[in-house]
Amino acid sequence: MKGHSESILQGQLSVIDTGEPLAPEFELFNEGDELYAAMARSIQAATQRVFLASYILAADEVGTVLLDELMRQSRRGLDVRVHVDALGSGSGLPRRHRRLLRAAGVSLQRFHRWSWRQPMRYNRRDHRKLLVVDGQTAYLGGFNIHRESSQRFYGPTRWRDVHACFNGALAAEAEALFDTFWCGHPDGDPLRHTSRDSRIVPNTTRTCRIQLRCTIKDQLSAASETIWLATPYFVPDRGLRRQLILAARRGIDVRILTTEKTDSAPAQWAARAFYGELIENGVRIFEYAPRLLHSKVLLVDDDWGSIGTANFDYRSLFINYELTLISKNSALISQLRNTVLNDLQDAAEITGAAWKRRGLMSGIFDVFGRLLRKWL
Repeated sequence: MKGHSESILQGQLSVIDTGEPLAPEFELFNEGDELYAAMARSIQAATQRVFLASYILAADEVGTVLLDELMRQSRRGLDVRVHVDALGSGSGLPRRHRRLLRAAGVSLQRFHRWSWRQPMRYNRRDHRKLLVVDGQTAYLGGFNIHRESSQRFYGPTRWRDVHACFNGALAAEAEALFDTFWCGHPDGDPLRHTSRDSRIVPNTTRTCRIQLRCTIKDQLSAASETIWLATPYFVPDRGLRRQLILAARRGIDVRILTTEKTDSAPAQWAARAFYGELIENGVRIFEYAPRLLHSKVLLVDDDWGSIGTANFDYRSLFINYELTLISKNSALISQLRNTVLNDLQDAAEITGAAWKRRGLMSGIFDVFGRLLRKWL
């Protein structure tokens, strides 16, 4: 396995070193059914290898379609690897389905299974959602693989999310990052300069344990016109809250789009604990109402954007393992901006006057949220 992994990495480096790479083409998916169908087609078209990482990979109506395609390609002799989080996919991918995958020749790893010898590592999860096919096509974003994101199987209350598909040298970079993580080096440094205007950033590397957080902080401090953030879990640390407040004070349009419906009440308590301070300083906060918003998008001005697996909270920025696509590609940023604008139309703005009229219980929940914010 080590020799094979080294050959893959060398292949990516040869791509990087042969002239100026072409800018990748991007396609955004806002509906799970369309995304899963596209992923299945890409897996079917694979000729060499398929690498899949997912925090939640459920063997339900959605997941079994992709699992069947993965097993079919493995039986054809392709290198098929599946990396799931042991906690996130614990009940969704039961032992019977894991046995079927391995019997078909699929290489399967479950990240950070429970161990009495290392109990604290169970707190660090693999939160990535990434599919790479032949090192040429990649999918990255917020969608897990489960029925909750499918209109067909879950109905109108399906989760609201966004995912990006891209190709070329950037997909090769994604594959190299998957391979490094697969080989037991979760803090491996990413490849550089694989695209003129885009790169993939893990949140933790050997040289910087909080790389993504530092990158975000730098962008917020340099903003001149707009900061638009969409995240289901909004629990920023003190430094990032300060950057948002300073930006709003200097006249920048700062908008936070989070979710009214949630799968984690304590995380929502922690988010709402900071609403008052932010609103008082000019930050506009919106809660998406129709269903659970699960998107992870950050836009700064008109020329910088990110989409990936990381939420705007302690867990994603300091604890879990994440991947984020950062880009100055105008076409991608335009698509992301339209997505956020559409979601803002279905969101209610939280005003300072209404926020001050909340009851006593809301204040108590705020206290609990502040106390738990680093563990959510």
